[in-house]
Amino acid sequence: MSTTTHPLLDRIHDPADLRRLSRAELKGLADELRAFVLHSVSQTGGHLSSNLGTVELTIALHAVFNTPEDRLVWDVGHQTYPHKILTGRKDRMASLRQLGGLSGFPQRSESDYDTFGTAHSSTSISAALGMALAARQQGVERHCVAIIGDGAMTAGMAFEALNNAGVADANLLVILNDNDMSISPPVGALNRYLAQLMSGNVYTRARDVGKNVLKNVPPLLELAKRLEQQAKGMVVPATMFEQFGFNYIGPIDGHDLDSLIPTLENIKELKGPQFLHVVTKKGQGYKLAEADPVAYHGPGKFDPKIGLVKPATPPKQTFTQVFGQWLCDMAAKDQRLVGITPAMREGSGMVEFERRFPGRYYDVGIAEQHAVTFAAGMACEGVKPVVAIYSTFLQRAYDQLIHDVALQNLPVVFALDRAGIVGADGATHAGVYDIPFVRCIPNMALACPADERECRQLLTTAFEQDHPVAVRYPRGAGVGAVPLASLEGLPYGRGEVRREGARIAILAFGTLLYPALEAGERLDATVANMRWAKPLDTELLLRIAATHEAIVTVEEGAILGGAGSAVCEALNAAGVVLPVLQLGVPDVFTEHGDPARLLAQLGLDASGIERSVRARFGEQAQAGARRAAA
Repeated sequence: MSTTTHPLLDRIHDPADLRRLSRAELKGLADELRAFVLHSVSQTGGHLSSNLGTVELTIALHAVFNTPEDRLVWDVGHQTYPHKILTGRKDRMASLRQLGGLSGFPQRSESDYDTFGTAHSSTSISAALGMALAARQQGVERHCVAIIGDGAMTAGMAFEALNNAGVADANLLVILNDNDMSISPPVGALNRYLAQLMSGNVYTRARDVGKNVLKNVPPLLELAKRLEQQAKGMVVPATMFEQFGFNYIGPIDGHDLDSLIPTLENIKELKGPQFLHVVTKKGQGYKLAEADPVAYHGPGKFDPKIGLVKPATPPKQTFTQVFGQWLCDMAAKDQRLVGITPAMREGSGMVEFERRFPGRYYDVGIAEQHAVTFAAGMACEGVKPVVAIYSTFLQRAYDQLIHDVALQNLPVVFALDRAGIVGADGATHAGVYDIPFVRCIPNMALACPADERECRQLLTTAFEQDHPVAVRYPRGAGVGAVPLASLEGLPYGRGEVRREGARIAILAFGTLLYPALEAGERLDATVANMRWAKPLDTELLLRIAATHEAIVTVEEGAILGGAGSAVCEALNAAGVVLPVLQLGVPDVFTEHGDPARLLAQLGLDASGIERSVRARFGEQAQAGARRAAA
């Protein structure tokens, strides 16, 4: 980026530099910052629409508040690229979401300006309230601000925090960044309420009056309060947020610095919980993203002059697409099937299902706990719910999984997308814990398909059961195994031997079967596709154990409590003493980066598996390798 292209932005090394600019210069800075975000994301991939929409809001916050002493908590954290750029990380944006580079989300270890890690939604109000009350307890004068999207406001945790904050006597500012979008189109009564509030001439007049009033308000707080209440009264006499104990202000234009900065300066002088309603537009300033914010939510690399284009060679079918096709096919076959998603229609591959079966499609908003118990209620009445949910997001509904589904042994299918290493989104989105936390729950079963064909078949098997079953599959494509057109299942709780070898047996759970087969060829090892982490195919396991000297387990998930642990438990219960090497994700958080590189770094590619086996079982491995070479 040349200084001639971004003369103002290149002067900003931290927010203190930004505070020295005039209002006119800040407007010019907004244009440069938006252009820089667009260029940067087009080179690296990442979240675009949301970040184009928060440019002016980010500038206003850093201009008014004394960051990082004043705390900003962003929710959800993928809208913080402008924040990162203005807080000394502009020159590192080329490394965004890459191994060893900047995180795509706020990260406390990365910068003092990232006051709280926010990659899952609806946590900001709780965190900012905690910070505000901690400051009061310590006798520190500090402003704490939570910036939360309208999609994130649909989660129960946000309302739990509002309920607490309204009576907590804290100097807390909650900013509702209302862009009428989360990732998928927003749903629910709250969004309908906001849409009604924003519609028509009443809002337009109120916005203009509020802007003029706040621009010229004298430094008399009581008069300012009365004038602000008059403008607010034109919209609605008492808002839902005021019933929580907040002083509601807005809505105001989130792209107008002449509204944002004076309003924030006035709010800064007020005591107690404040609620500012800001209206922004996703993709602001880039027409293609404005027209299709979903497509530009998280694009890969692209040419901003052209926009997103379809690849010349169609990519391999992803596991998400396999699930989406299966869901439609099974729904056509069985009228009992309903599909449920917590605000991830596109990400979970349910767009076609909604189009074909709108009466059987339920998007409950960003509310994972509700999604699971809602499915349980439907299952009680003979409906067959399929909950499409990312592995990392199911963690948020763990109590409901146990108490409302498994304890009552209800036949709910959980399609766990993004299982295993997720790549650029990093540790916050890693789906590496589902095997340990699902397999320890009574009545639950967990399938681990090795490829796209097995994914479709095991989804059918899961749907045929009369108890809860989860099917885990990774992001992206597998080896390209074309799914069968039929809806045939696979034997419940059964694996298979894919390669006969000697001395050492590798038991693979999921898509790591294929690197295990490569390693098995080099080692002349037996390789089994176990398919199920629970119930474990103990018959196959004991048969293998009786004819081999050592066992290796391979899984793209946490080693602690994972499928390898299940193998050790089963051998122990049968009184079989045999050395077991467990390969998987170790007891550390895996950083962001290219998935293939991360798997290699973890020793979960073919070379890494072979290397680990040779290191642990030298004599047996060497003998096997000689046989394989002969």
